[in-house]
Order: sequence, then structure tokens, then C-alpha cells
Amino acid sequence: MTLESPTTFKNPMPLNNPMTLSELTSLSGLDVFDYLDQAMSIPVIDGLQAQGDLIVVPHERLEAVMTTSWSHTVDVPLSGVELLRSAAGGNPHTLLADGGECRWSSRVHDSRGLALGILDTQVVAYLIHPEHGATGIAPGRYVIGRQRERGVGGMFGSSQLVAD
Repeated sequence: MTLESPTTFKNPMPLNNPMTLSELTSLSGLDVFDYLDQAMSIPVIDGLQAQGDLIVVPHERLEAVMTTSWSHTVDVPLSGVELLRSAAGGNPHTLLADGGECRWSSRVHDSRGLALGILDTQVVAYLIHPEHGATGIAPGRYVIGRQRERGVGGMFGSSQLVAD
């Protein structure tokens, strides 16, 4: 029996292939709650999608959201970039992908004040949360931000951030 050298080891399941929640958590080292079906295939969506208090919107629908000179851009690693921690300070929403082919820009300009950043990816990226599981984001450019909901009261009502 021969062992492969660590320098020749290749990831057996590239993130660009369809995968299950179990495979994604094994590759990333991130956990989800036991009640989630680990054998479930993760959907990959190229349009609008939501996960708890976050919403992913194709950039062409929010072209006024843009990077600026004060934006901070990083490669998204397999270990993930935490985008938002739940309202009570608990569970994080984490973005992950193959490093170098997926970039996250935070501190973007958004007159609505809802955008957390802009995702530019050439591969499938994943948004994972311990309670919600994971969703796949198809290659493209997206704005990821907080969701807002209408409250009750008054003729026009009020709005508030969705608390997860």
C-alpha cells in the first residue's frame, strides 16, 4: 500500500459538481444541525434566492449597488467567509467556493442600505447555515444582502429587517 504525497492530493469532489449536504460539510469543515437531511442534493440556482434573513439577487436587478474605492475584496476559500451572524448572535451564514475563482466584495455602495456585498463567481458558490442547510449559487454576479419585510400599522406600514 502506498500513500499519496500531500502535494499530489486532489480534492475528490470539486465544488463545481452537484453535491450533497454531507459532501459539502465534509469538504468545508462547517457543520449543520443533525435534523437536516445530509443526503439531500444541494440545489444550484441562477436567480433570486433567500436563506433566512439573507437574499441573493442577480446584479442586473440591482445595478445601482456597486463596489467603490473603499470596498474590500477577497477570494472566497473552501473554509468560507462569514457574511452575517443571526440576529441573536448565533448561527452564521457562510459563503464558500473554490478559492481564486470566486470573489467577495464587502463595503459596497447601496443607497437602500441592505447590501452586505457583491459576489463574482466563475464556479458554483455555496451559502451554508447550520439551521437552513445550503444553497448553490450558479456562476455570475450577485448582490447578497439583508431581507426587509413590511410591518403592520399606519396607512403605509413600516419596514424592518428580517430577523433569523
